[in-house]
Amino acid sequence: MDPVFSHTSSSGVQAARDDKLMQAARELEASFLAEMLKSAGLGKTRDSFGGGVGEDQFSSLLVREQARSMVENGGIGLAQSLFEALKERDNEVI
Repeated sequence: MDPVFSHTSSSGVQAARDDKLMQAARELEASFLAEMLKSAGLGKTRDSFGGGVGEDQFSSLLVREQARSMVENGGIGLAQSLFEALKERDNEVI
């Protein structure tokens, strides 16, 4: 086997693993932010002029998407810390 090819293919595999780890880290950060936004009161139905049952049903989806948007725009840095921890753990397993 050509050594250049095997290096390229192993680095390609590692890059794919890193992408999956980063995606998992971003999802974890988004979940964390969604819970923080809910705790802060975002998504609660207003007492007056609220949207009723429909608003209650879809507010959690809105909060989740807002959290994902926050992560895509830099977030709070939690995803990077999680990625590094997951990558370190992944490297120990290999």
